[in-house]
Amino acid sequence: MKLYVYCLAEGDEVFGELGLGISGAAVRVLNTSGFSVLLSELDSDSVPVTRENALAHAAVVRSILGRTTPLPFRFGTIVTDQQLRNYLATKKPAIETKLAQVRGCVEMSVKIIWQNSEPEEPESDHGNDQGAGTTFLEEKRRQLLGDEHDAAKAAEISDWLHGSVASMLRDEQVTLRPAARLVLSAAHLIERVNIGRYREKVAQTCRKRPELHFLLSGPWPPYSFANIELEFKSQFGVS
Repeated sequence: MKLYVYCLAEGDEVFGELGLGISGAAVRVLNTSGFSVLLSELDSDSVPVTRENALAHAAVVRSILGRTTPLPFRFGTIVTDQQLRNYLATKKPAIETKLAQVRGCVEMSVKIIWQNSEPEEPESDHGNDQGAGTTFLEEKRRQLLGDEHDAAKAAEISDWLHGSVASMLRDEQVTLRPAARLVLSAAHLIERVNIGRYREKVAQTCRKRPELHFLLSGPWPPYSFANIELEFKSQFGVS
């Protein structure tokens, strides 16, 4: 019998009826090493990567978010009972540190879409007299200037967003893609008591930059802040 693990939480919690998870399997709680682990028993060594299973995994993790801040495992993590117990016992200090970091918090997501553009260029004095080599070099110069311009603008947007919500952040992860329409993806770890204030601040921030399109979502379990060191070395449960 294999165990599919969804997430873990602090203490020996009793969450009541947890419903169904991956592939319709019942979800239960294992209390061990001072942690509560949400899991399902499986007869197979893998689970199919389907929309239904992905949603089921997320739903189980989210089901306890109202009571505690869970630390999610990656989709497809399947282990034996002994592997799980050994893992929790040997990694206990690291897990406790990570749980302390996310305690009382949720993850909020901000995405920013823009229409990036190259800086205006002065007209060339060469007209049509320049050769193919010169034309190529001029085009590369304009491309490099455009890339540098977009990178600088993306960094400015990132700094501006950070400055507007920095006082509420316990942690953050930001990805910039200056060459893409989705220029910024930010995951913000905030205390749940600040959710309303955070949303209001982001809304105020959006109104100051009408040239940008903002997508705000959450609250979510802290997926972006689940440390890779807390995961099992082999992810063999995905098919």
